[in-house]
Amino acid sequence: MDKTKKVITVDHLTKKFGDFTAVDAITFDVHAGEIFGFLGANGAGKTTAMKMLIGLSKPTSGTGTVAGFDIVKNPEKVKQNIGYMSQKFALYDDLTIEENATFYGGIYGLKRKVIKSQIEHMLDDLDLRSSRKQLVGQLPIGWKQRLAFSVAMIHDPSIIFLDEPTGGVDPVTRRIFWEKIYEESSKGRTIFVTTHYMDEAEYCHRLSMMVAGKMVAVDSPANLKEKYGVKDMNEVFVHIANQEDWR
Repeated sequence: MDKTKKVITVDHLTKKFGDFTAVDAITFDVHAGEIFGFLGANGAGKTTAMKMLIGLSKPTSGTGTVAGFDIVKNPEKVKQNIGYMSQKFALYDDLTIEENATFYGGIYGLKRKVIKSQIEHMLDDLDLRSSRKQLVGQLPIGWKQRLAFSVAMIHDPSIIFLDEPTGGVDPVTRRIFWEKIYEESSKGRTIFVTTHYMDEAEYCHRLSMMVAGKMVAVDSPANLKEKYGVKDMNEVFVHIANQEDWR
């Protein structure tokens, strides 16, 4: 995997709802194998921007490509070539682990033989082989999130979008989840992740900061801390979010 290759390109991407500008001409790139953090307070425009990138919302103006496909002209191709784990748990509680994986494998157009092989690999990876017939609704939230992450990769996408994937889970599970993110990144898979946890922001290779629809900073955590003369990402976030000239 060529880690200098740009797998997400965004140029002046904008989304308006009437007179309200939710995303205001943002521009950035993401490279292959990169863990790219997408940060901002509630209402900053993160989710709206992500919906445009994954083909769920059409931009008002601007351009973007994801996995080589134009997000305006080929949104269905984008959807087929990415993985997506939503903020809200998307697996079905009344289906078993195996049934959920089979269902989503079918949605992504995988053949039965491939689905079966991918499920076996996933169960081994999660150490859930003996629980394959267990209803997902019976799993603890940490296991639900880890399963949702694995199911989002069942079709082996080169890019996966994670929308606040560790919300509501305990610190140990968060650490395990991020170990898995690093593992996938080391294989060349690109991870695009939103989070409200500033300690998680430290784990990203690069991250962006959004305020009131504008992207006001894009850099590595180390460079951002040095630029603003602070010791951690929480202080970076507070410093940037409180600058009135962004608003």
